[in-house]
Amino acid sequence: MASQEIEALSAALARLPGLGPRSARRAVLWLVKRRETALGQLLQALTAVQDTLVECHVCGNVDTRDPCGICADPRRDARQLCVVEDVADLWALDRAKLFTGRYHVLGGRLSALEGIRPEDLSIGRLIERVAQGGIDEVVLAMNATLEGQTTAHYLAERLEAYPVRITQLAHGLPVGGELDYLDEGTLAQALRARRPVG
Repeated sequence: MASQEIEALSAALARLPGLGPRSARRAVLWLVKRRETALGQLLQALTAVQDTLVECHVCGNVDTRDPCGICADPRRDARQLCVVEDVADLWALDRAKLFTGRYHVLGGRLSALEGIRPEDLSIGRLIERVAQGGIDEVVLAMNATLEGQTTAHYLAERLEAYPVRITQLAHGLPVGGELDYLDEGTLAQALRARRPVG
């Protein structure tokens, strides 16, 4: 039996996505064996992120500055706006380096079963950004789930009143799949084959 502190660390790591109790214990053992180098670096990195992490007031991305690096980058095409459900989706698309525009994070998706309504998401802020002008295309990059497609349809209806081209990712994405788990080739094809909504 490990000490209470080591068990607490294992339990905390086991709550992370993709790690179960066994993987967490292996990670703790690895950190303990390398405590002079790895443990200190991990602690420093976690502390730095905890002290500086903020949500971008423009797009909803998570970064260590506000506005985030993407919104502050003058090389980004401000005329293109890609709408995603969560920050993980933004990071997945941006990691592929195929979309050069800006992003908007909804903070989830519409779901009657979970009680998530339009006012629970940052849809109002999205409409404000589009209404301000300067945006030519809105890419609806929702996950290929029932809730994701419902959200995309709702957004398309709300955006119809504005002079913007509304597109969505091609349906080469696997049904039920989530953007964060897709490889860059699949993401590249989906972005290239986006099409108008409606």
